Amino acid sequence: MFTGLLLTRADNAPPQAQVTAIDEASLPAGDVLVQVDYSTLNYKDGLAITGKAPVVRSYPMVPGIDFAGIVLESRDSRYRKGDAVILNGWGVGESHWGGLAQKARVKADWLVPMPAGMTAARAMSIGTAGYTAMLCVMALQAHGVTPEQGPVLVTGANGGVGSIAIALLARLGFEVHAATGRMNEAEHLKALGAKELMDRAALNAPGKPLQKERWAAAVDSVGSHTLANVCASLKYGGVVAACGLAQGMDLPASVAPFILRGVTLAGVDSVMAPYARRAQAWERLARELPADVVEANTETIKLADAPAVAAKLLQGQVRGRVLVDVKS
Repeated sequence: MFTGLLLTRADNAPPQAQVTAIDEASLPAGDVLVQVDYSTLNYKDGLAITGKAPVVRSYPMVPGIDFAGIVLESRDSRYRKGDAVILNGWGVGESHWGGLAQKARVKADWLVPMPAGMTAARAMSIGTAGYTAMLCVMALQAHGVTPEQGPVLVTGANGGVGSIAIALLARLGFEVHAATGRMNEAEHLKALGAKELMDRAALNAPGKPLQKERWAAAVDSVGSHTLANVCASLKYGGVVAACGLAQGMDLPASVAPFILRGVTLAGVDSVMAPYARRAQAWERLARELPADVVEANTETIKLADAPAVAAKLLQGQVRGRVLVDVKS
């Protein structure tokens, strides 16, 4: 038996979240059994736990789209008992029991070895949000974006993806501009590396198809009108790495930025990204993201606190990353 956060749902009623004892025999099939040490709360976890969106495919479900821990059993030659591992995505916490529990059984293909020098707590303080932020940085670099070309905008700056994107870009020498709905967090964002702040209200309403050229590139986790306005405001040849939909899934834009300014819209998917890209992202995070930056951007909670914090997360009341100690 082990402890986990279990979501249940009766008919069409909202899901119920309860920390409870779970029998190991109840775990879904997989090649590797992992002792989970830490998980996180991401936006998608908030949707799953509160039932605000139908992200959970079946019930009962253990939410948690990522985790870090130690291999207990493995039927795959790539992993042995005692190996430290990380998991992000692959439908875990949606269609396959996830990380908000003390044990998880998953496919070996879904795991990534823990990079040298990184702990489980640090890995999950970075979490899927930080891993996604690194994928966005890698996408900008793959399209040739350099600091000399001009400032880079990060939207949703106080969120998990945004905050770590700011830290990564600043340490790579970029001038980072941050768009946020919480201007009272200005000092925190500047400490992460933001040089200029703007209120998100300037971006989240309908705008002109082409606007003043302001940024060489952008990392966007918001979508909808925000992403449309960002595209319209990029410099000639600019690139935006789009990875989220906090404002909406729609994209009310025109083709003007793409055919008149050569703008590139680069989609970033963290859920099904291939192993080589995942491993590269985690190796870079271990090297390029200082531990003190991660710690200052992280709140640690107990497993029992997850439902209440999930609701706050969806209301935009959580800054940075939420680390869940599933052992407590």
